Amino acid sequence: MTDTSPPPASAAGNLDYRVAHLAERLAAGPLGELGVRLELRGEAVLLTGTVSSTQCRDDILRLAREELAGHPVHCDIMVAGTSSPDHGEDLT
Repeated sequence: MTDTSPPPASAAGNLDYRVAHLAERLAAGPLGELGVRLELRGEAVLLTGTVSSTQCRDDILRLAREELAGHPVHCDIMVAGTSSPDHGEDLT
């Protein structure tokens, strides 16, 4: 008799799926964020990249913690400086 049932999902395979799903949510959702990378580091996930505001970074981190509940999420997302310069540039 041959067992045709699918193999049990491993924890790593499940985490791979959840990370891919989060990446799709970030790109296609209201944030439309393509500048953030998600990397698996064992059972943890590292978020890297640059976003336009602290609110955007906080929203991404909140989504990541919801989607990846039960796994550590490390955030190295930087906020791009968008303020105007406070002085003129001297060209010589």
